[in-house]
Amino acid sequence: MSVKLKVLSYNIHKGIGGVDRRYDLDRIVQTIQHYDPDIVALQEVDDGVPRSRLHRQVDLLAEQLALPHTAFQLNVKLRTGGYGNAILSKHVLHDASDLDLTVKPKKRRQALLVRTTIHCEGHQRTVVIANTHLGLAGFERAIQLRRLVGCDYLQHVQSSTPLILAGDFNDVWGGLGKRHLEPQGFQPAFGALRTFPAVMPLRPLDRIYFRGEMALEHGFAGHTELARQASDHLPVVAEFRLPIPGTESS
Repeated sequence: MSVKLKVLSYNIHKGIGGVDRRYDLDRIVQTIQHYDPDIVALQEVDDGVPRSRLHRQVDLLAEQLALPHTAFQLNVKLRTGGYGNAILSKHVLHDASDLDLTVKPKKRRQALLVRTTIHCEGHQRTVVIANTHLGLAGFERAIQLRRLVGCDYLQHVQSSTPLILAGDFNDVWGGLGKRHLEPQGFQPAFGALRTFPAVMPLRPLDRIYFRGEMALEHGFAGHTELARQASDHLPVVAEFRLPIPGTESS
């Protein structure tokens, strides 16, 4: 027996349109709803910031998307509120952990690490998810990615356990994964898909990588008309099939 798992990663730019600079979280909601993901990794999620009407965006998104299980990580504190990474899921999340990826004197960066358990016919499968937003400088991103894959949280994940790394890698030239992730057994869910700027994508900044007992069925960037307006990034989506231990294969 196996189950499908659809993962979406999206830098939502605080819900502010990349072209019209207008705050409209409903556009983000509709963009995500179009793909009906099981797990969503978000970057640049506002929490109590005046520019986004003091909204706690993770809660609003979770409610409107019917993704009730959430984890939020504050990366950047502002005079009022701040913004960071979030994971929303149809499945229960547990063991959430913050990993500091800051390379001084650069901006504070982190990875949000969680586990989820998928149940099927009395059996279950653990999946580990890491959501991050890497830095703007090339040397900074390399350090951060090495720190991420070498952290204790991920080092204790068995090689057979499905493990997904997603986020805004700011990978301008598209070579980070080949240098730092693929040698560690990770596979890309798609090639260098251009996701930024959303209205006319030129750079492949957003990524999903995976390893463990899971099969990739499809990986793509979302190019709907609304996605081109809702943020300055396009969402990326990966569809997987996971075998469930203890069940007969089918």
